[in-house]
Amino acid sequence: MQGSSALDGYDRKNADKALKMLYVDKSNEFRELAEAIGYPATKKDWEKVILNFCLDFDDCFKAWSDEHTSSEHNKVHKCMTMMRQIARGKTNMTEVTKLQTIAYRIAEDFKSIYKRTDTL
Repeated sequence: MQGSSALDGYDRKNADKALKMLYVDKSNEFRELAEAIGYPATKKDWEKVILNFCLDFDDCFKAWSDEHTSSEHNKVHKCMTMMRQIARGKTNMTEVTKLQTIAYRIAEDFKSIYKRTDTL
């Protein structure tokens, strides 16, 4: 991936450990999301790409839900592009909402596991 990564703010060793722990429980969700956004699960480090997507999506949710924050144009555009990736080819909002929830849960669970590994 080009540019900055959502994982840049995390210690690499602890982030890798947290990702491995998370993937044990959420491998189906990782694969489902990868398929939905059209990212092949056969590429090297595809799990990190999906995790980055989820962390970015989590940031989007915070930007959308915080009434006291005005987001910059580039962030809004990025978030809308991510929504388009999730919604592409879906026939109803239930499918879209399910994928949004998967992305949100992966990000939140990763952050929770990361905090625990950071203190070990």
